[in-house]
Amino acid sequence: MKALTAQQLATIKDAAQKLTGAKRRAFEAQVALDDLSGSARRAETVFGWARTTVLLGLQELWSGITCVDHPGARGHRKTEEKLPQLAEDMQSLAEPESQVDPKFQSPFLYTRMTAKAMRQALIDQKGWTDDQWPCEHTMGHMLNRLGYRMRRVQKAKPVKRVRATEAIFDHVHQEHHASDDREDSLRISIDTKAKLNVGEFSRGGTTRGSKATQAWDHDMRPKEKLVPFGILEVLGGLLTLIFGTSRETSDLLVDGLQQWWNLRKDRYQPMRHLVIDLDNGPQHASGRTQFMNRLGEFADRKTLEIVLVYDPPYPSKYHPIARCWGILEAHWNGTLLETVDTVLHWARTMTWKAVRPIVQLLDKAYANGVRVANKAFQKIEERLERHVSLPKYGIRIQPQGG
Repeated sequence: MKALTAQQLATIKDAAQKLTGAKRRAFEAQVALDDLSGSARRAETVFGWARTTVLLGLQELWSGITCVDHPGARGHRKTEEKLPQLAEDMQSLAEPESQVDPKFQSPFLYTRMTAKAMRQALIDQKGWTDDQWPCEHTMGHMLNRLGYRMRRVQKAKPVKRVRATEAIFDHVHQEHHASDDREDSLRISIDTKAKLNVGEFSRGGTTRGSKATQAWDHDMRPKEKLVPFGILEVLGGLLTLIFGTSRETSDLLVDGLQQWWNLRKDRYQPMRHLVIDLDNGPQHASGRTQFMNRLGEFADRKTLEIVLVYDPPYPSKYHPIARCWGILEAHWNGTLLETVDTVLHWARTMTWKAVRPIVQLLDKAYANGVRVANKAFQKIEERLERHVSLPKYGIRIQPQGG
């Protein structure tokens, strides 16, 4: 062993600390060979290096094979990786209790379930036992990683609330479970978004670049407006976006539904039961005569039993498709939607649950105020099977003439 001065020892230690991985092992091994007769134990005593690290470095020098570091394999795996079924069960419980940001400014879901409540629900409803659990703190982190975050209480609760709100939610859940248990049933969620002005308008978005995107300095009257209409296949997760070039009317909604069915009929040909989740928008309200008339015609042509499931008034943020609008806004945020083709292109490049949506244009003119006369609507009303206690929020339309 060569005698090393205190300065030399300090210099070698400092050099080793500035290296990482295979380079550090090679350096420590070479020092052990040059100054310590190749002894890893002496290297540990003199320099304070880990004996196993020096031994590995010596083996790499002798064999000429360098070991590859894999930091990702260190430590404990996440609980959802060790227990994938647990993550699936948590998602199935949290999804019905989730709501979207009311302003559609975030794609994150927010759960009303605490980690403690989630733990108890998994025991009561999914059959997990108490000894299988991570701690409550870990459960909270799992919910966050799965996208269900706690949110700050906001002064956003609507003042108006119907007395039957809880009963309506119970009815919604019952219809959902009944549909999901049937092999010949399909559940979709439909909704429209505010009209989109086509042009070089600034919509408050941001982009990263050396120069800011230039938009018109005044929000002039647009030459074209589009009505975004969305149809979400709830269990399958496929999103269809249809952009109407005219007004938002009952006819546009049913024509959009017809266009979607024509695109997907080969996939859902065996289906005989269609559950449609809706909010309380004026164009598809349960008292809208033209909407009911057109849906009856649609049910007859397609030999479909249609069940309309309405959310309670005002809490439309629980509507499944409402979450998609937040994703779309975040996706084309900061873009100049100056032409219809640009709008369609950007809509096609968004993703919902890692899948790109089907995007279509519905170029047809519609008139406002189309309705069915009271006398003529009486016959249509007779075929509507309304819920006994919630006639405005649950409607069943059976196909006729086929």
